[in-house]
Amino acid sequence: MADRLRRGPRVTPSEGRVTRPRDWAAPVRAMTRRLSSDSADRPPAPAVPHDAVVDCALYLDGERQPGHRHHAEALVAAREAGNGFVWLGLHEPDLAQMTEIAATYGLHELAVEDAVKAQQRPKLEQFGAVSFLVLRTAHYRDQAELTEHSEVVETGQVLLFVGPNFLVSVRHGDACRLAPVRADLEAKGELLPHGPWAVAYAVTDRVVDQYLEVVDRLEDDLDTLEADVFDRRPGGDRIQRIYQVKRELVEFKRAVVPLQRPLLRITAERNREVPMEIRRYFGDVQDHLSRTVEQVNSADDLLNSILQVRLAQVTVDQNDDMRKIAAWAAIAAVWTAIAGIYGMNFEFMPERGWAYSYPTVLALMLGVSLALYRWFRRHGWL
Repeated sequence: MADRLRRGPRVTPSEGRVTRPRDWAAPVRAMTRRLSSDSADRPPAPAVPHDAVVDCALYLDGERQPGHRHHAEALVAAREAGNGFVWLGLHEPDLAQMTEIAATYGLHELAVEDAVKAQQRPKLEQFGAVSFLVLRTAHYRDQAELTEHSEVVETGQVLLFVGPNFLVSVRHGDACRLAPVRADLEAKGELLPHGPWAVAYAVTDRVVDQYLEVVDRLEDDLDTLEADVFDRRPGGDRIQRIYQVKRELVEFKRAVVPLQRPLLRITAERNREVPMEIRRYFGDVQDHLSRTVEQVNSADDLLNSILQVRLAQVTVDQNDDMRKIAAWAAIAAVWTAIAGIYGMNFEFMPERGWAYSYPTVLALMLGVSLALYRWFRRHGWL
C-alpha cells in the first residue's frame, strides 16, 4: 500500500488537476547506500518488529478528526481540505520506516539521514518548503546521593519537519515525551488553527521549560558541593565528584546554548513562513532560553570556582603535611646529632668518666626536643 501511495497520482485542490508527485526515490536510495556503508562491517542484528509511529492525527480548523488514518491518507485528506494539517509523531524510527515517510512527505535525504542518526546539534535548515528544526532535550534524573559516578542529566533529541500541511516529529530518547504537548494543544485549541508551526512552538516551549527545571536542579547540586567544600563535610574532599558535575553541566550546555541561533531565525521579522502570532509565542520561548543560558553560564563559572577552591585546599593540606614532617624531622635531628657525637668513641670525651653523664645527655636531648615541639606548636607547624 505504501508503494502504491508513493507512486500514485495526487490531487492538487487549488488547481483541481491530477499531478505526479516528485520522485524522491533516487535521493532516498543514495541516502540508504550512505547509511548502509557505515554498518557494512557490523554483524547482522536480529529483525525485531518496531512500529515507530506513536500517533498520526489529522487537524481541520484546529480540531482533531476522529478515527485512525495511515500517514499517507491523512496527508491527502489535509491537502484536499485546504484548512488542515497532519501531525505525525515518530519514536526512534529505523531507516526503512523513515525512507517510506520521506517518500510520502517529500523530505530531503540529508534531513532524513540526520533524523535516523540523531547526533545533531540544535539547528534550523530549510529544504524547499520544508523547515527542519533540531532540538536537544534534557531531563534531570534524581539521585539518592551525588557521587563521582552520578549521571544526573539525561539528554535526547527531537527533530521536527515542518511543511505547509504537515509536521513530522521524530523523538529519540525519553528525556522529553510529546504526548503531554499534544494533549495540551488539543485541550486548549486556540493555537492549532495557526497550523504546523503552532505545534513546533508547543514542542519547543516544552523543551525549554525542561531546560529551566534542569538548571534549577543543577544549581541545587552546586550549593551542596559548595557547602561540602567549605565545611569539610565527609565526601567533600572528592574532586572526582566535582568533575562529574562539571561533565554533566557541559553536556547540558551543549544542548542549550546552540538553540539561540535557530530561535533568532524563527522570530526574525523577515521570516514569512512562520505566522506572526506564532512568532510572538516563539519570542517568549526565546526569553526563557536566554534566562536558561545565563543560569548555565553562571553555574559553569561557580563550578569552576568551586573546583579551584578545592584544588587550593588540597595544596594547603599538602603544605601542612610537609610542615609537620619537617618539624618532626627537626626534633629527630637533635637526637641524631647528639647520639652521633657520643658514638664516635674518642678516648677523651666530655663527661666520659662522670657517673651521671649518660642520663644527663638523655635529659638534654629530651629537653631540647620538648622545646622544639612547643615552638612548632605555637607557630602552627604541629
